[in-house]
Amino acid sequence: MKLLTLLILMTMIPQDNSVIFDFQRQKGAATWYVVNDGVMGGLSQGKMSINDAGNGVFKGYVTTENNGGFSSVRHSFSKKDVSNFKVVKLRIKGDGKPYQFRIKANEAQQYSFIQEFKTSGEWETIVIPFDSFYPSFRGNKLNRPNYDGKFMEEVTFLIGNKKKEAFALEIERIWLE
Repeated sequence: MKLLTLLILMTMIPQDNSVIFDFQRQKGAATWYVVNDGVMGGLSQGKMSINDAGNGVFKGYVTTENNGGFSSVRHSFSKKDVSNFKVVKLRIKGDGKPYQFRIKANEAQQYSFIQEFKTSGEWETIVIPFDSFYPSFRGNKLNRPNYDGKFMEEVTFLIGNKKKEAFALEIERIWLE
């Protein structure tokens, strides 16, 4: 009987579906997966770690040698219904370089919905409307509609500015509004 009561109470508590990832609450980077251009023969190096402040730090070096030119870090999660939200917010501190934020409605789909943002070198909150994310596969924009904002199952940060450069992006939180 106690278990049934607990289950009923749990279904009555509103779930916060707005948080994609909060490094201050979800300790560690174990659910973040780095993908570098080595998948194409490139030599870029990126890694994800946690700093003393408890934030995620995606850093490394991108090189265009050997057909390379990008580094990315992905976070997959159980499919979320995000239809009650209109924007994604990123609480980040970058290095003044442009990055891409990518969304997949379904982790298995080949293409991503992409939007570029430029960092200032200071702590900032980047706000990106769902409908501004365009579909792309391997650097090519697809003739498909922009992100419809219904479901989400993976997010990615990517740097690939077509030049050799070191990079560092500190991430505190990703959420929806």
